[in-house]
Order: sequence, then C-alpha cells, then structure tokens
Amino acid sequence: MQVFGVHHVSLNTPDVEATAAFYIAHLGGIRRNDRPELGFDGAWIDLGGQQVHLLAGQAPPALGQHFALRVADLDAAVGELRSHGVEVSDPVSIGDARQSFLHDPAGNLVELHQTARA
Repeated sequence: MQVFGVHHVSLNTPDVEATAAFYIAHLGGIRRNDRPELGFDGAWIDLGGQQVHLLAGQAPPALGQHFALRVADLDAAVGELRSHGVEVSDPVSIGDARQSFLHDPAGNLVELHQTARA
C-alpha cells in the first residue's frame, strides 16, 4: 500500500453552518461546492490541501482526540485568532516543534502545529 497523505477528517457538529463559518472565517478554509447529497446535512471545507468534512450530529466526548493544522508562524496564528475573539492556548514547545490548541464551535479540539524552522 502506498499512502499519499490524509485526504480528510470527519467531524460531528450539531450546527453545520456555524461550524463551517468558523473554519472559513478563522482558519482560512474554503467551502467546497461538490459535496453530493448524502441524506444528511454536512459541509466539506478545504484547509491547506486537505479537507474537513463536517457531519450533522453531536460531537463525541472530548477524550484527547484532535487533528492538527500545520502553520508557518504559530505566534502570528495565535495572535490573529485571539484578535477575532477565538480562545486558543498559549504556544508550547513539544520536542523541536510548537503547538497551541483551540476548540471549534462544536467542541472539537484542533491543534495548531509549527514544525522546527531550518
């Protein structure tokens, strides 16, 4: 098997439109218009070459599950989000990388990850 990368992550949200608006307005996502009718509400959002698929439903209990978005400048990303009223944790070092965390409107945990600079 040859894996090329992660295509998408699916997240449950009780309010698809509010959560889609969050990913678009605050995380730079672009809503895809090619989502077929699947028999339930949802939205597909492009984020940096991969996708987040939002599915109508309750988000599961927070047990540490999350996905990470790689960013070029973590401090700038945190500052921008905070200037828009988004709660995001202070950056912390993890090995030679840095990370911060935030929650989307449904409570899903999102990591912002900056790899070590060369």
